[in-house]
Amino acid sequence: MKKILYTLALAVTFWSCKTGSTGAAKSNIVEVNINLTDVKDDKVLVTVTPPAIKADEIVYSIPKTVPGTYSTDNYGKFSEDFKAFDAKGNPLTVKRLDDNSWSISNAKALKKITYLVNDSFDTEKGTGFGNDDVFSPAGTNIDAGKNFMVNTHGFVGYFKDKLDVPYKVTITHPETLWGATSMTDQDASNTSDVFTTSRYAILVENPIMYSKPDYTTFNVNGMDILIAVYSPTGKYTAESITPEMKTMMTAQKNFLGKVNSTKKYTVLLYLSSMAKDDAHGFGALEHPTATTVVLPESMPKEKLVESMKDVVSHEFFHIVTPLTIHSKEIQYFDYNAPKMSEHLWMYEGVTEYFANLFQINQGLINEAEFYTRIADKIQQSKQLDDTMSFTVMSKNVLEQPYKDQYLNVYQKGALIGMCIDIIIREKSNGERGILDLMHKLSDEYGVEKPFNDDELFAKITSLTYPEVGEFLNKYVAGTTPIPYDFYLAKVGVTKAIEKKTGNPFIKGQTPNITIDKATKEIAVRPESESIEFFKNLNLKGGDKILAVNNKSYNLDNIYDLITESENWKDNDPITLKVKRGGKEETIKGTVKLPFEEAETFKATDASKEKLKNAWLKG
Repeated sequence: MKKILYTLALAVTFWSCKTGSTGAAKSNIVEVNINLTDVKDDKVLVTVTPPAIKADEIVYSIPKTVPGTYSTDNYGKFSEDFKAFDAKGNPLTVKRLDDNSWSISNAKALKKITYLVNDSFDTEKGTGFGNDDVFSPAGTNIDAGKNFMVNTHGFVGYFKDKLDVPYKVTITHPETLWGATSMTDQDASNTSDVFTTSRYAILVENPIMYSKPDYTTFNVNGMDILIAVYSPTGKYTAESITPEMKTMMTAQKNFLGKVNSTKKYTVLLYLSSMAKDDAHGFGALEHPTATTVVLPESMPKEKLVESMKDVVSHEFFHIVTPLTIHSKEIQYFDYNAPKMSEHLWMYEGVTEYFANLFQINQGLINEAEFYTRIADKIQQSKQLDDTMSFTVMSKNVLEQPYKDQYLNVYQKGALIGMCIDIIIREKSNGERGILDLMHKLSDEYGVEKPFNDDELFAKITSLTYPEVGEFLNKYVAGTTPIPYDFYLAKVGVTKAIEKKTGNPFIKGQTPNITIDKATKEIAVRPESESIEFFKNLNLKGGDKILAVNNKSYNLDNIYDLITESENWKDNDPITLKVKRGGKEETIKGTVKLPFEEAETFKATDASKEKLKNAWLKG
């Protein structure tokens, strides 16, 4: 999973100031019908035909949480009007046990279950951070006749002790909508799709997005890629982003080498209108053969492509871990009483490290950009608890105070991967790195062979060097902050200070502007008056910025303003239309950009050049 912080920082500020058959009842299969045709009150009817049940009572559950989310989301709370029937259509006694589970009496007579599902997008209040929102890429959308985001765990549940029973899911849908997924539709009809999986866990890992057909396909080194896009206004198409995606995914496959043999991979991109009843949690969620991505449609093309590269590259590398290399907690995942693994440093951290390393390795970015990213991660990681044991945090990530430290998996987790990579490079004279370790772990374990959580460090040590084991025990399991300078010096890289221009409207994760929710107008935050850009133009807190250089701006195109401002130069002429005290006025002046001193790194030790090149290019 990858949550986008840049977008979220803005969003937080801006919005905060006919039924299935019953013929399978005696077979060992769960049949499900999801009716996307007859949507009523923004709810979808789901009908479930159970396998043979021999118990007097059975529990049907929808997940509390799903792999890759590391949060408690209670998807069952979106289901209502749950009913159970016998073969004659007589109702059976049902008791709701909690948000996610229902107990059915006289279960031997059970022939059919029905319930209505609401979507999660409608309920989002913010961004998925610091509140109870379902992270949008793991959520569901019901927009009759336009779009259905069918993350299957939000629509389909399972019977207790029957997780390994095969599933047959029939989805009836309008003829104008097409379902993009990595699964194979076994029904030739234009209004009905049939998907089968060998067990519930596989169904859960296969999202489907229904919308007007807008997709592209291409092949990368033997892997078929499907890119599907839902853009509510038609601003973007799959074709418009495919060249960049093809370049990136080709580079990823080249970087990974033999570690993955996935034959098909699907990218589902949902672009949000940013309306109050639409998605606000931006980022992506991984699956073995797919990723769901949610971003705002208002993003400019270059920012959209940049974000897609960021999140899709991260999710794609999850095919290494945890989708191939993982512990028993993941292999035998309990959807309603989940036990978390200790190794988020690997599942999310190493994945995020690869998402950056492959770009320098494959020539998509230069050394300076790579070092800036590393410096940013160090800076952001230090804003979190740098003395908290990473394994303890991972094991308890669903609870406080550990839950609030989850974001460090993308920062310190990636830096842990970097340090291990450098240690292995140094000890092997540059011949091997962390990717080689992941190859060995995938050979040792694999999709169907998990490891024991408490045995992983010893296994990694046996496959690498004692120094790697010492690092893991001291800095990952332990509470000692990592001395990054020490490890980067091993490859001849040391700290440096660079002076660069900043964006006048946002610094790091802190916006200098806000939004008037009633009018969608962009306003200067009072605490931003002292920033050089605003001070030079005599802008005051509360001033509404209506237009810049004759182009009007508001919430709908706020990302255009921020992106376009990144091309401004000091002393460029600028004209603003502002509203102050209810009166409009025009301000003419020059651009004065804020300058920032930022910490980065650079290669300074020529004697380590060979090892550094092996690290970055090996």
